[in-house]
Amino acid sequence: MPLPLDIKGRHDDRVLRQLVAALLFEGIIEAHRSDVGGTAQFRWSLGDRDFRCDAVPGAFGRVRPLPGSVQMRENEGSWSEASLPLLVSALPGTGITRAKLLNEMKQTVAFSEWNDRHIAPRTRRGMTFADLEGAIDEGHPYHPCYKARTGFSNADHAFFGPETGGTFQLVWLLVARRHLRQALPGDEEAFWRRELGEETWAQLQAKRDELDAPVEDFGLVPLHPWQWRNLGETLTAGWIAAGEAHCLGPLGDRYTATQSVRSLLNRDRPLAASIKLPLNIVNTSSRRILEPHSVCTAPVISRWIGGIVAADPQFSKDYPLTILEEYAGVIADAHEPLAGQVGAIWRESAEATLKAGETVIPFTALMMMEVDGRPFADDWVQRFGLMPWINRLLEIAVLPVWHLLVHHGIAVEAHGQNMLLVHRDGWPERLILRDFHESIEFSPGFLREPEKAPDFLPLHPSYRDAEPDQFYWTDNLDSLRELVMDTLFVYNLSEISHLLAHCYNLGEPLFWQRVQSLLSSYALRHGAGRQAQLGHDRPEILTESLMTRKLFARKPEYHHVVPNALAADKLQRRRKP
Repeated sequence: MPLPLDIKGRHDDRVLRQLVAALLFEGIIEAHRSDVGGTAQFRWSLGDRDFRCDAVPGAFGRVRPLPGSVQMRENEGSWSEASLPLLVSALPGTGITRAKLLNEMKQTVAFSEWNDRHIAPRTRRGMTFADLEGAIDEGHPYHPCYKARTGFSNADHAFFGPETGGTFQLVWLLVARRHLRQALPGDEEAFWRRELGEETWAQLQAKRDELDAPVEDFGLVPLHPWQWRNLGETLTAGWIAAGEAHCLGPLGDRYTATQSVRSLLNRDRPLAASIKLPLNIVNTSSRRILEPHSVCTAPVISRWIGGIVAADPQFSKDYPLTILEEYAGVIADAHEPLAGQVGAIWRESAEATLKAGETVIPFTALMMMEVDGRPFADDWVQRFGLMPWINRLLEIAVLPVWHLLVHHGIAVEAHGQNMLLVHRDGWPERLILRDFHESIEFSPGFLREPEKAPDFLPLHPSYRDAEPDQFYWTDNLDSLRELVMDTLFVYNLSEISHLLAHCYNLGEPLFWQRVQSLLSSYALRHGAGRQAQLGHDRPEILTESLMTRKLFARKPEYHHVVPNALAADKLQRRRKP
């Protein structure tokens, strides 16, 4: 289903518009802007070509080009729809990065068109959580490579992509323990019996006995079946040929992919853990393997954050929050050549946290339109009223994340895929956060209870000589603010404010004024000192430059300055008559 400005069936137009939106937002191209009414008109030159587009301006300097408006001037002076290859060829960066970018955007268009041909339009409002995770097929609303999945064929896309809801079993390896690192809760055999079920456990043990691979010498590791096919020759020629590993084949419960493709839900036992597995595919900004250092650190981080949430009554009373803990991790060959490519992280089931009458949805659903041309949440808006529902949604979405940051000193990556909304007949009840192993940050001096923070140094050799900002800790409070504001505001709630403006004529400044009012009330209740240290209301803030990273690929992160929709001086001017 389309995003608010999309034209049905014009995935090439969407990819082109999202590319131009990113180029303008990150300042990669120098464009002349003129505002006419509520529309921003941009003109720029690349190489020997002139380009133009009309766009809807939004919060934090985001711009969204209007459908069909990205054009280039032909040699004879007329304007026509811009050529994606020609535009990309004139961008900065290297020939290699430009070619990769173009290929990933073409693949995104191809897979999106495949979906149109093979998946019938469907109503998603009444779907189960697992079905909805797969049916949200729009992908990243900012990044133009939102469905690249480089490495997938059409058959892979059909079988392993979330959109089709296909189910598959995991492939199981026995790996020599000298290649393994694992962090399992309690007794190892008890863990595997609980996770696999007695029948699958017995089958695996029977295969182990046939191979004469005793438990004291070999440990279990699951693989995504696509990853097994991708790595099969390497593993067969290496560990398997040397007797250091054995492949037991596909066994056990059936899983299905979520929006992120590599995180899988258990379809046979929905209350059992979901599992995150590495995939050697590129989607949006990166290759979807698991950072080796993070796999066995994940349970430690989860216990820490989970303990903080459980011990603070405000997370159950005022800022309702549930943490899906990543309670187990296994990784094989944490060093090259297979670093991050063979391993798994187990995460608690969202459905297992539900109380009677509660339903859970991915937060990304709230950004989307349905086949009837109405927003996913329109029935709820009509039932409760626009402003009451929005006010409640913002309380549930913002304040738990903000309390974790301001009061406890922990920044989480609260983007749409990491957030789940629990509601009762459409009325927001609480927030669920997930996926912490690569996406939390803290400053030791800003922690509320620094004595409870994990001692990271013994957890992985990489941590021993690490610099601040390399892993989870920083000496810069701006980094904490940036992580939360980037993910929660700039690239997440801004999509909802855009949808509300487009569908309900609710001006985005009013939406962000409500957000700032929540944060001001929070400071009044808890004291303004810690919140003021974060500088969330400065006129300008730094935000991550996703497209710049894609083009230049020389540093892990790039950043640019954007106007702050929560700036105190702007909000004061809005309130004046």
